[in-house]
Amino acid sequence: MAFQLPRNSLFAILLRSPWWLSLLLAFGMFAAVRLFFAPGIAAFFALPFLAIGLYGAFRQFRQPSESRIAATLGRARELTWDGFRAALEDAYRRQGFTVTRMDGIADVHLAQGGLVTLVSCKRWKAMRTGIEPLREFDAASKERGAHARVYVAVGEITDNARAFAEEKRIRLLEEQELAKLLGGRL
Repeated sequence: MAFQLPRNSLFAILLRSPWWLSLLLAFGMFAAVRLFFAPGIAAFFALPFLAIGLYGAFRQFRQPSESRIAATLGRARELTWDGFRAALEDAYRRQGFTVTRMDGIADVHLAQGGLVTLVSCKRWKAMRTGIEPLREFDAASKERGAHARVYVAVGEITDNARAFAEEKRIRLLEEQELAKLLGGRL
């Protein structure tokens, strides 16, 4: 299990903030502590903020830009349903998954290392996703014994649907992640 920061901790908030904010805090912390202590001690107190800033910069620069997300999603929206599912299957194959096409609530069956992931992407173009499609997907995927579940949704997701997905551990694959997954291959 990967280490995860508590959602409302200072460092988790800084990771969600622009990277330069952490660097600014690091320099401010260094300057404030330097007034009273030696430079080595001041650097020690500033180091966590510097590390978070550099890691945040690394993560944020790896994310696709807004224009790239829009372009990728625009090209994806032009695809037929079968074309979109084929592009999604190809993207997962590039990540090392064994991909099987399904019909029903789940559209794609992924297998990797003995673990099964079900992906529902049929309603990915919906302008708004409520809780009902997620309930259907949850019930259908439990029957198939999936270890993980992914629901592809590009439009607005209601707060109730987000809460349900979090409770049932259904990963919502939204615009930015979908554009990153599909890459520039569309």
